[in-house]
Amino acid sequence: MLSLSLKPVTPFTHQTPKSPTSTKCCISERGHCFDIGDTFFRHESATGRDLGVLAAAIYKKSHNALRVLDAMCGCGIRSLRYLAEADADFVMANDANEEYGSVITGNLERAGKGYGENKRWVITHSDANRVLTECYLRRDYFDFIDIDSFGSDSSFLRSALGAVKLDGFLYLTSTDGFSSGGHRPLHSLAAYGAYVRPMPYSNEIGLRMLIGGAVREASVLGYHVVPLFSYYSYHGPVFRVMLRVRRGKHPDNRHYSFISYCSRCGNSYAISWDKLSAIGCSCNANVPGSLIVSGPLWTGPLHSAPFLTEMLNLAEQWGWTGNGTGKQLEKLLNQMMDESDPKLPFGYIKLDEVASRAKVNSPSLGTVLSILHKEGYAASRSHIASNAIKTNCLMADCVRIVRELQQCTASENEKYQQVVEA
Repeated sequence: MLSLSLKPVTPFTHQTPKSPTSTKCCISERGHCFDIGDTFFRHESATGRDLGVLAAAIYKKSHNALRVLDAMCGCGIRSLRYLAEADADFVMANDANEEYGSVITGNLERAGKGYGENKRWVITHSDANRVLTECYLRRDYFDFIDIDSFGSDSSFLRSALGAVKLDGFLYLTSTDGFSSGGHRPLHSLAAYGAYVRPMPYSNEIGLRMLIGGAVREASVLGYHVVPLFSYYSYHGPVFRVMLRVRRGKHPDNRHYSFISYCSRCGNSYAISWDKLSAIGCSCNANVPGSLIVSGPLWTGPLHSAPFLTEMLNLAEQWGWTGNGTGKQLEKLLNQMMDESDPKLPFGYIKLDEVASRAKVNSPSLGTVLSILHKEGYAASRSHIASNAIKTNCLMADCVRIVRELQQCTASENEKYQQVVEA
């Protein structure tokens, strides 16, 4: 039988990196000091690391075990935090660049030695796909696999699905905002099996494109994936999704379909495979090019509300919520929970678009949400776009509400002016 071996780094203590331009830089995150050397590192990605650690800790609590594979570890801060905060039993930290070895080793040694009988971590330097494939061939499966990749390299999806345990977690990444924006439809088709065209909620499309790619690859292997949370961050941009991998085909295939957007009326609809030949919009628009179709994509929930509740509770226990930076994490988790309402469809509506169609000034988001709730619609803020709402209210009714709100405001201002003049 063909035997492929990983290439572990020989255990060693701190030493100066080979690059003459390298500098030792100590940084702190959640109380952990670490060096970044010449590795690529973003402070802004700390929230994504927070979410990953919370999810990993919840897995450890429910399964009483946690083996993590950090496939593209960079300086090793994620690996360090999985060891120190999620109490991982073992972490394999891999990065293809061997010159990062001393930096990674120095950082992980803060969590204990990586060699000996009771070692909790090991460092490897190889292509991520090779590491994942070798783990699969050895039947060395992991509970939690974190792939913090760049661009839209989806080649790791199938190998990651082969290396993760059933009921395990996959934390996937894309930074290809150009494709999610519909500017490279042939590229998104090759990478994720989805022909994506420009839509007003392109950043949510980026998340659905990534999940849809995983859905397709999992189906080939006889598995299905369940999104636990989906996170977008503008820096990069970065699209991150946490998926639970389960045996068997997805019980609800309607969540993998096409999305249409009508630029004339502003409404979006999901289109199943068997309805592709009858694509149209309820507004009966005959304007050429008014109907935009992308897909197939994941059209189901982006988050699991029960899982997010566990994450928020754990964040509170750890003191990660409250004032300062904790306020932002708490706000994000609460917004994700609001987005988990099953009545909410895919996509979001930007209030600037509503105001433009209504030919009025853009209204207060909080006021619009309040009116939508009073009228019986499901509605929430979007964690993806600050001035946008997710709602099952059609665009025409949103325009009506905004116009009525503007008329009410104008009437109140007129009454106030009359009082002043009197």
